[in-house]
Amino acid sequence: MPQREPDAPYANAAPQQSAAASDRWNRGAWIFRDETLRKLEILLDEAFRVPGTQVRFGLDAIIGLVPGVGDVLAGLASLVIPLAAWIRGVPYVTLVRMAANLAIGVLVGTIPILGDAFDIAWKANRRNYRLLTRHLGEPRRHTWRDWAFLLILAAVLGLVFAIPVVLIVWLMMWLLHP
Repeated sequence: MPQREPDAPYANAAPQQSAAASDRWNRGAWIFRDETLRKLEILLDEAFRVPGTQVRFGLDAIIGLVPGVGDVLAGLASLVIPLAAWIRGVPYVTLVRMAANLAIGVLVGTIPILGDAFDIAWKANRRNYRLLTRHLGEPRRHTWRDWAFLLILAAVLGLVFAIPVVLIVWLMMWLLHP
């Protein structure tokens, strides 16, 4: 009796499944590509120009005009670049610098008017994108320590983002209850 050839579509089903499971980072990888990150950096920090000047600003500065939560929301959008840097293996020191850039932008940005001007000048997303591209030549393998570091970093950034909101709530309660 002649041996039957396996059906072509099912011949390599097991290797495709394991490749798909191990390739889960590539499903949403388009957001972490250099081109996408560069467009995000431009959108958040440099998309618009004040007419007649060289001053550029982006959605980060516009969203930051909303008192209290505006800087927090802009800061959350800005987390994409440091997250991409971590996934791509940027060293811890660079991640801490990125977190510091972001924290400074959010904290100082909460100051009415002066904070918005500072956001336009500081451009945390541009700084972080430049740090990412500069340090891509130093790849690292992710271990449990990398995950723990990211968790701690996220907790610290969460606290940084919560501070302006807590201050606004406290101020509102103080003003409403003499």
